[in-house]
Amino acid sequence: MIMTTMHRDVFLKLVAVAVIAIFTQCGARANDGSAQCEASVVVGAERTAEYIPFLKGKRVAIMSNHTGMVGSKHTLDIMLEKGVDVTTIFSPEHGFRGNADAGEKVKSGVDPTTGIPIASLYDGKSPMPSAETMAKFDVIVIDIQDVGLRYYTYYVTMINLMDAALTYGKEVLVLDRPNPNGMYVDGPILDMKYKSGVGRLPIPVVHGMTLGELALMADGEGWLKDGKPLGARLKVVPCDNYTHQTRYRLPIAPSPNLRTMLAIYLYPSTCYFEATPVSLGRGTDKPFEIYGHPALKGKGYDYRFTPRSVPGAKNPPQLNVECHGRDLSSLNEEEVIAAGINLEYLIDAYRNVATGDKFFTSFFEKLIGRGDIRTMIEQGRSAEEIKATWAADVERFKQQRRKYLLYKE
Repeated sequence: MIMTTMHRDVFLKLVAVAVIAIFTQCGARANDGSAQCEASVVVGAERTAEYIPFLKGKRVAIMSNHTGMVGSKHTLDIMLEKGVDVTTIFSPEHGFRGNADAGEKVKSGVDPTTGIPIASLYDGKSPMPSAETMAKFDVIVIDIQDVGLRYYTYYVTMINLMDAALTYGKEVLVLDRPNPNGMYVDGPILDMKYKSGVGRLPIPVVHGMTLGELALMADGEGWLKDGKPLGARLKVVPCDNYTHQTRYRLPIAPSPNLRTMLAIYLYPSTCYFEATPVSLGRGTDKPFEIYGHPALKGKGYDYRFTPRSVPGAKNPPQLNVECHGRDLSSLNEEEVIAAGINLEYLIDAYRNVATGDKFFTSFFEKLIGRGDIRTMIEQGRSAEEIKATWAADVERFKQQRRKYLLYKE
């Protein structure tokens, strides 16, 4: 069933029954305590009977990348095999093939396999498609694996395309995929004065929603262009056999430096090093699972690493410089999940690296979403004290998002 706002309540009643069956079949747990239900999840793109008929007779654009797979086959190829007229490919950050660096400009071009034009939405120019590109299709299909963080840019690209669809009278179809960080909500709601390419909506850092749910919420809350909704022109094909407590293990790395599930679970806590001189492991075999800096030498940090120029991290922080710091790669996944956003790593590095006011860059506020958290760290507040300041944000958002959820919490 293609999901619209009208269908959502009926769907939630049906999914409640399905959830009981899922837990009956997948109630076993691994040694680390994580739920083992991911094998039964059916992603939206796999449910071709629910969306191919809707696309027939229309000109179609697809926003996707290397993660848009159903088994060994890309959703683009599935649509072409089913006779869908795909005229345009939109590519997000990291490119259609997913191998460009974070923030690297990605050129438009032509897909060598299908000959379909690729319109880059991350070329350093406008994040919005041109009128010429928008004239080439009737509906935008979005199929991409997100990781559920406010500063992860795939959802920003989706929202930009929804705005473009509003402007040019197009339809949007989201083929939903699980959120690997969808089991909790954490972090401050974005103060919109810090709105940027890594923060587009007034949502917490960890919003706990799939892209389909987030699209419905942006539409329903008036967060699209001029506060106008797509309404019936927005449709979502939900996943089957998924709940927000499912430990869905991604079959493909969503971007070059999120290579493991532990890195994805640590991402809400370690990404803030991007706004400091501290390396978080880009240019090593453990990005987002380690952190370090040359100034930590001789301060009780036994772990050492040296960032190198590698594909996906061509010019990482502290390039070719030996760093001393901490290796987080042996942490238990479930304990990391339970901790949520953990600023202890950032505070630890700040206390041992900072000299004067040269530790944080202005990018920090864009990532964390508020202007007072840097000051609290500088004043010596603990991670627990800082986390308590956004507890009310979390509860308020959980209530606000509830009517848009497609899956059991």
